[in-house]
Amino acid sequence: MTTSHIAPPAPAPGTGERDPRGWVAPAIATALMVPLGLLALLFGGLSVMATDSCGPDHCSAALDTALAWIDGMMRIGGPLSGVALFTAWLLPWTRRWSAARVWFCLGALVPPLAVLYLALTLPAP
Repeated sequence: MTTSHIAPPAPAPGTGERDPRGWVAPAIATALMVPLGLLALLFGGLSVMATDSCGPDHCSAALDTALAWIDGMMRIGGPLSGVALFTAWLLPWTRRWSAARVWFCLGALVPPLAVLYLALTLPAP
């Protein structure tokens, strides 16, 4: 009678080891998100006053389009930013997930940066 012993498969390299620097990307993104988010809320909220000189009906189409993008970024991008940052903190702290963690952190910063860019480059009314 022969007993065959089968060894368990070796784990893929870099999948099970803990990432000692896994907290760095979410911490940097969180530290950047606080001032960027507040500035985006401030400038995005104040950008509507760009229509004061032309009234809501006589403004250029480019200004209306930029204001619509700012409004959409604040309504949809804001919560998505929070979810992406939250996901970056909740991903497993292994090396396998380090690239995804960095991408979620970068994705969380896109909406406030886009709002700031759009608000600071509004076209003339």
